[in-house]
Amino acid sequence: MTLLNDSRTRHRRLGVVAAATGLLAALLTAGPAAATPDPGDGPTVSEKISKSVQTQVKKALAEGEIPGVDEIVHSDNITHLTNIPKDALPGTNSDLAFQGKYAFSGNYDGFRVFDISNPKAPKTVSQVLCPGSQNDISVSGNLLFLSTDSSRNDSSCNSTSQPATEKSSWEGMKVFDITDKANPKYVAAVETACGSHTHTLVPERKNVYIYVSSYSPSATFPDCQPPHDGISVIKVPRKAPEKAAVVGFPVLFPGEGPDGGGNPGSPTNPGVSKTTGCHDITVLPSKDLAAGACMGDGILFSIKDPEHPKVIDRVQDNVNFAFWHSATFNQKANKVVFTDELGGGGAATCNAQIGPNRGADGIYDIVGKGDKRKLVFKSYFKIPRYQADTEVCVAHNGSLIPVKGKDIMVQAWYQGGVSVWDFTNSSKPKEIAYFERGPVTTDRVTTAGPWSAYYYNGYIYSNDIAKGFDVLKLDDRRTNPAKKVRVPELNVQTQPDYFD
Repeated sequence: MTLLNDSRTRHRRLGVVAAATGLLAALLTAGPAAATPDPGDGPTVSEKISKSVQTQVKKALAEGEIPGVDEIVHSDNITHLTNIPKDALPGTNSDLAFQGKYAFSGNYDGFRVFDISNPKAPKTVSQVLCPGSQNDISVSGNLLFLSTDSSRNDSSCNSTSQPATEKSSWEGMKVFDITDKANPKYVAAVETACGSHTHTLVPERKNVYIYVSSYSPSATFPDCQPPHDGISVIKVPRKAPEKAAVVGFPVLFPGEGPDGGGNPGSPTNPGVSKTTGCHDITVLPSKDLAAGACMGDGILFSIKDPEHPKVIDRVQDNVNFAFWHSATFNQKANKVVFTDELGGGGAATCNAQIGPNRGADGIYDIVGKGDKRKLVFKSYFKIPRYQADTEVCVAHNGSLIPVKGKDIMVQAWYQGGVSVWDFTNSSKPKEIAYFERGPVTTDRVTTAGPWSAYYYNGYIYSNDIAKGFDVLKLDDRRTNPAKKVRVPELNVQTQPDYFD
């Protein structure tokens, strides 16, 4: 098979170097587009690269070794089984959740339910129109949860946009009954401070707790006031979901002043987002642990008491991380992978100018015991396939591939595609498989490519922002043992214990 950690042997060589520092800096400091609401708040800093990399890039430029528009390229150990284009919901595709033979696909216009009993030919079971970015999605039992992070005139699925400066505006969580997958029923809405950009389930037998991540408060927003230095906790009774309600707002970044105690961002830390909440939280219920990716901070906390999470440790990276985006534990809970969404998902950052350590994954070991555990940085990982300057590319959502004794995950990189990589050695991560499409366009920067790429019961499922729902099959001796592992339900931000 093809070895992908060696740049000389990968199928696709380097793409185009950034054309102009000024253009790239403008992209990274521009306000977010409607579909990319995760901005870093400062300009990027060019990183010096080796002469060998510069030479390789120049050679790639001269030979035009960038795939054609929408051309599919992949490693020998990945097969593209199918693509299901977007249908009734034309908006941005976002996150994925799974239950039994079903996949649930979030979209800025609502959500779509697929029957994936035949992964080569998924069938649409239902499509629900319910606009409101992000429509981050998860499922538990007969309930489906949907995040709304855009200000609406009410909580209905017929709502329209309305300024957040108006007190009557609504943002938060929506709850659906999915007992009948072909006919989901909207049963509850819970308003939360600053809306719900993402959410994470902590399921129990009688109740489902939801950790709601949101950020960017303003004194002009009646329902999103500074310092907003924590998360909303919602309790949903399984037998009476209509009684769902906020039961607390634990402060994760205590501090004096209007901005709380999180990372102050620019100008103190140039190019780093100020922490005004969390972007995403991943929980590992079997270990009573959670990891928070919180704009300018990464945190580790205990969820022994789900209504009152307790911070154990907190780290910053004010050199290479601009926006702490998401987190993934390994199965032993002695590592966490944090992602940096440099440029807010709106800029081309997978090129030689940005280099290997920005817009990348940060691998941290968890050392110590109990409340004295610490996060210790080990290395960065970034895909070794440089992209064209028209391709928005940055570390995004991924999941573990359950191989006992190994730390392997699959991850989405927007137009960098889908990457499978091994971080068993925290200091020497390496890519072992990939799938990607060529640029959506060659004349402008465009946000597209996989938003999420997750491993579920033997296959990789990817939700492409523009192209739709992809199914991939991975055949590799290093990952094949995972094909024997089955879980009844998967919300990636609620990590299962695969080997219990």
